Amino acid sequence: MAKSKRRLLVLINPNDPTDPMAGNASLGVPREFLAALAPFNTAPDGGETKRLGTAVLHGPGMTLEYASGQDEITQAMVAVYDAETAWPVLSRLCKTLGWKMQDTESGQMFG
Repeated sequence: MAKSKRRLLVLINPNDPTDPMAGNASLGVPREFLAALAPFNTAPDGGETKRLGTAVLHGPGMTLEYASGQDEITQAMVAVYDAETAWPVLSRLCKTLGWKMQDTESGQMFG
């Protein structure tokens, strides 16, 4: 079986999805952000964070990182390592929460 290429996406909450110049709203304070992701089986693994200033969450087929020192989270980096598993979860997450994903290579928006 061929290993899929890791894909990097940025998880955001656009103020106006039709206008990229409108900026992004908050994804929430850390506690709200974690609570919003919990129903999608995405959470910290309970181990110590090895990257200073970055929190890592684990979900189906993906990891998610965000700046842990911020009062409000405005974006999170999603590394998809198993698209077949991660994509349905990310799509449902975005549809439910009104968030979007942006591909770091192409700039294309999803969700």
